Amino acid sequence: MSDQADRLITIGVLSDTHLHEPSELFRRQALACFANVDMVLHAGDLTGLAVLDVFAGKEAHGVCGNMCEIAVAAVLPRKKVLQIGGFSIGLCHGDGRGHDVEARLYDEFAPVDCIVYGHTHHPACHRYGPVLFVNPGSFMPRTRYGAPGTYAIITVGKTLTATIHEIRRVA
Repeated sequence: MSDQADRLITIGVLSDTHLHEPSELFRRQALACFANVDMVLHAGDLTGLAVLDVFAGKEAHGVCGNMCEIAVAAVLPRKKVLQIGGFSIGLCHGDGRGHDVEARLYDEFAPVDCIVYGHTHHPACHRYGPVLFVNPGSFMPRTRYGAPGTYAIITVGKTLTATIHEIRRVA
């Protein structure tokens, strides 16, 4: 087996930042949370394209969400499928009709190994059959309710795993 096949790839996942421009706090939090990742996936509602500039130097992929500016919709697709380390990962925002978002996305993306979505602002990380579903929740803390922001880390190696993390306060 080659070194490439044995190498772990770490992917930082965020969604629902709802920023037209990255704030200084967002910049610090993003750099702290994703300092050691190889790649970043943004599952929509970044609102403005400048949010992705924070990840300069890393491979970054994003999709358009229902709250994105027209300029974002002109550049980013609504959904995409990435091939990473031998696995297929579907990326979308997850908005649309119907209450069972994951069932709809399962049908829409099949067959893939993982589906990354946002929109709900509620983190999720579980398998539905062979498919790993990852919703990083909202990266932005909900100051109105005191809830911290959340994000996900996907690890790609011989297997595909993910974990949800709360954003720690940064100075």
